[in-house]
Amino acid sequence: MRQQRWFPIAVLALSLFAVNVVARLVIRIGFHGNETAESRVSVVMFAVIGVVLATLAFVWCQRVPVGRWLPDLAGGAVGGMLLTILVGPFVSGDNPFSEGAGNFFSQVWLYGGFAIGGTVLGYWIATALGRDYRSKALRAYAEKRNTRPRRVVGR
Repeated sequence: MRQQRWFPIAVLALSLFAVNVVARLVIRIGFHGNETAESRVSVVMFAVIGVVLATLAFVWCQRVPVGRWLPDLAGGAVGGMLLTILVGPFVSGDNPFSEGAGNFFSQVWLYGGFAIGGTVLGYWIATALGRDYRSKALRAYAEKRNTRPRRVVGR
């Protein structure tokens, strides 16, 4: 089952949803009714989601090409976002549209922004350090090219 392509995507989506559930429980138990604290915990939650995705992008981009890991990461992030936005409010005792469409779509944009930002940041750091898959392939090609003996030209 772990070798299936959907397994890491599902684990990522559930992990991101777990981050949201923990944040919602912290708000519900510790800061219920305090708007400032609720906003801060929400921003911390989105930052943790960005850091998780940055870390995964950094690790995965070292092992496989972008075309292989990016759809998996995007699928997991979208799955986590859907769970967070559609199922998460029930943890707090609300429903997804209880505070209106504006709040619903602001969560979508915040989640998407932090997810994209985290993924791009992780990939850029790996690329800047020369640790991504493409940089490693180019380095191996250059080393192979330089180790070949020179061709003797017969005149």
